[in-house]
Amino acid sequence: GNDRGDDASVLQLTAEFALVQTVDFFTPLVNDALGFGKIAAANAISDVYAMGGTPLMANALLGYPAELLPAATIRQVMEGARQTCAEAGIPLAGGHSVNIGELVFGLSVTGKVHPAQLKTNAGARPGDLLYLTKPLGTGILGAALKRGKATEADEAALIAVCSSLNNVGSYLGQVKGVNAMTDVTGFGFYGHLLEMCNGSGLLAIVEFEKLPLLEAAKPFAAQFIMPDNTFRNWNHVKEQVETTVKEAFAFLNDPQTNGGLLIAASPEASDLVETMLIQNGLEAFAKPIGVFSEAPKAGIVVR
Repeated sequence: GNDRGDDASVLQLTAEFALVQTVDFFTPLVNDALGFGKIAAANAISDVYAMGGTPLMANALLGYPAELLPAATIRQVMEGARQTCAEAGIPLAGGHSVNIGELVFGLSVTGKVHPAQLKTNAGARPGDLLYLTKPLGTGILGAALKRGKATEADEAALIAVCSSLNNVGSYLGQVKGVNAMTDVTGFGFYGHLLEMCNGSGLLAIVEFEKLPLLEAAKPFAAQFIMPDNTFRNWNHVKEQVETTVKEAFAFLNDPQTNGGLLIAASPEASDLVETMLIQNGLEAFAKPIGVFSEAPKAGIVVR
């Protein structure tokens, strides 16, 4: 449900089977129609992975100005979604479209999870190690693209990161020592990590130099090219964040699209978690970036 702002709703049907349901859609953040379809699909499916679940099927949600956009463009968006669903091993089973003034696209996704393997954004414990499975900075790259500052190579980097699946979440759901999990999306690294901290009543201590950052986004961050929502995100979290790292503002408040998984894992489970990350092609992210600690109040320290 909505009590902790988790990534998807879950309905337990039997002692061994629960349905996971989510929906997500948005306007384009890249110029490439095929890439937009891939990103939108991967972003929606990610909510199932973030709960430790496995997706089963998806339906498309499409709104577009029929008199302005050619049918070939819409076919490319749908083809991108189909390719991503095929990569996830699920059918794009149906959907609905409507004629509106702006292009929006996404998916409604149904998945499954064993109730004992369900991961929420609460449940982190003192001493748990924190992992992040994708680099930060996609919002910065998207802002640069919209303002005509980014190159084709920058757009390609943005599509590559935002369209990659978080399917390692399905495997991490099977690890008992993974105590909490969520994905980083519109509220940024700070916002989604703070949900984990508030859910567990703990302090997260993050080492900034260990955070994965998109190299292509660094020059734009230095020029203060960033989304407007960066400031909204900061205003939402600033009372619970402590840091003297100047570079943290742009990247840790940066709204992500289909960002990486934030994982709270016990030290005893860390070897298995890191092995799973490596086996799923995520070797660059198989090191902890911080730790959860007891404190008088929940929050985040970045040092």
